[in-house]
Amino acid sequence: MTKKQEDDPKGRAASKTPRGFNANRRNFLRSGAAAAAGMAAVPFVGSSAAAATSSGSDELPPLGKIPDYKNYGKGASGKKAAENWVDNFLQPSTLTRDQQMKEMEYFINAAQPYKGMTITAVSEVTGTHQFESKILAQAFEQITGIKVKHDIMQEGDVVSKLESQMATGRSLYDIYINDSDFIGTHVRMDDVISITDYMTGEGKDVTLPTLDVDDFIGKSFVSWKDKMYMIPDGQFANLYWYRKDWFDRPDLQKQFKEEYGYDLDVPVNWSAYEDIADFFTNKVKNLDGRRIYGHMDYGKKSPSLGWRIHDSWLSMAGAGDKGLPNGRPVDDWGIRVNDDLNPVGASVERGGATNSPAAVYAIRKYKEWLDKYAPPEAAGMTFSESGPVPAQGHIAQQIFWYTAFTPSMTQPGLPVVNDDGTPKWRMAPSPHGPYWEAGMKLGYQDCGSWMLPRATDAKKRAASWLYAQFCICKSVSLRKSLAALTPFRTSDINSKPMGEAAPYLGGLVEFFRSPAHKYWTPTGVNVPAYGKLTSAWWKNIAKINSGSLTPQEGMDAVAEDMDNVMHRIEIAKLEKIAPPKLNPKKSAEYWFKQPGAPKPKLDNEDPPGETLSYDELLKAFNNPASIGRKASSEDQG
Repeated sequence: MTKKQEDDPKGRAASKTPRGFNANRRNFLRSGAAAAAGMAAVPFVGSSAAAATSSGSDELPPLGKIPDYKNYGKGASGKKAAENWVDNFLQPSTLTRDQQMKEMEYFINAAQPYKGMTITAVSEVTGTHQFESKILAQAFEQITGIKVKHDIMQEGDVVSKLESQMATGRSLYDIYINDSDFIGTHVRMDDVISITDYMTGEGKDVTLPTLDVDDFIGKSFVSWKDKMYMIPDGQFANLYWYRKDWFDRPDLQKQFKEEYGYDLDVPVNWSAYEDIADFFTNKVKNLDGRRIYGHMDYGKKSPSLGWRIHDSWLSMAGAGDKGLPNGRPVDDWGIRVNDDLNPVGASVERGGATNSPAAVYAIRKYKEWLDKYAPPEAAGMTFSESGPVPAQGHIAQQIFWYTAFTPSMTQPGLPVVNDDGTPKWRMAPSPHGPYWEAGMKLGYQDCGSWMLPRATDAKKRAASWLYAQFCICKSVSLRKSLAALTPFRTSDINSKPMGEAAPYLGGLVEFFRSPAHKYWTPTGVNVPAYGKLTSAWWKNIAKINSGSLTPQEGMDAVAEDMDNVMHRIEIAKLEKIAPPKLNPKKSAEYWFKQPGAPKPKLDNEDPPGETLSYDELLKAFNNPASIGRKASSEDQG
């Protein structure tokens, strides 16, 4: 079956709503398409070539909705079950039906030695993994005869299981999905098998020939010295979110310009973000009969507070060094590594930047904005509680908002959704602080990834690897991405079905099709023990929020705690590859005179506000290094 609805010559989806879409719960943005499936991404410039795909169903599945399980295998097994799943559920795909069936036949044949075996997998609770646990595990069993017990639990519990397995060497699960943020931990602990080595060695006979690892958007996130140690399963980014309908109102535009001297539009730098936050919270105050606020965040003491800060605040402020996917030698956590990737310190006295002026500036703004411009209840919220709040209709903007919450923003009847189902809001690149420079990462991107523990029995590892590949193969990936809205393959994001979905996905397709997506990256290889180090953040940031520590005192404590953890790892010889080797302490003045991070305090941390129109920012996606160039250079004059 082939889609009959084509994209228009300017790359926008045709105006007719595709069958299978519920327009009342979908998103916005008539926008550019890209190249044919399987080809390299075409940058989004506002108008681009029409998209195409080699196949697709007449109806696209509901977006952002994890369907209930149905026995699409219809009681069959093997090839007949695969045919039933391909025909009745695993559509659309960038592959033809014949190509899908070739992949299914590979799984059937490769699984023969493991038929009847039970394997265990674990991942955190997200839509992506619910789709796998509820549906794909059942499909895999019917097609291959390998039974899968795929548990889903809170992320903290997954990390606890993983750390217990690393510490004891006892296999708790055969295979894990966890954030690629752990790449620096896994390699140093030598607790995982290199995916690259496995595919060409022990696992050669159970590696799908059409897996196409170069098609994974996040390949660089899971690599250490050009070897993959994990493989992506789903991704989402942190982007700026705002109420475009409010920003477009002539009366508010006039009032803002009279008050601040420049246009009310998408902020490029933090100065503009703060002006806009002040404007809506303290000048406008009420819209549509409601008290409104110019900022949203969260501050409750919990592990998610740590993620909030080290995910994006320091990187957007510009605390680290230039480099992708992460700054080198100093990353967005403020951890410095030497040329051999040994972590040498987080504190400024050891050459790190965790308690540097840029980091302290970031945390000071985080707390100030939370106190001054966010709803009073935000300070007592966690990640999961705060994410859907902008959908309630009283938030003007959020400096970085996890795109994983897109489904919660598109429900019919929400105050942020128009009667015709289009949104009143937009996503855009997050603004950056005054220490940021062109060539640095712009924000955070989560990349949940499969990893192969060394502790797993070889046969179970082979069977588990087959299951992992089934969940990420091209026969399955597009269907999963449309349901969970966490695309991870270039061929999927450039497919015609994604082009047709783009008007309803809040800018997600435009972002991942653009070159800009590589500037939003996860935690990288500098962090040697993610689980142990992240606690230093949320415990001390909570003290800053309570007022018991100043931002400088709190970040000094974070840096000291991380240095202490790395020192304990060093002396106990807990890590086998590139373990921490702390630098001797030197004065802050010494390090401030060295190139790059840590950077000395700027004379002016509040340059003039700068905004750009939404359309201009979309064009900037094609040259991410130009975003805010004026704000990061000329305004510092």
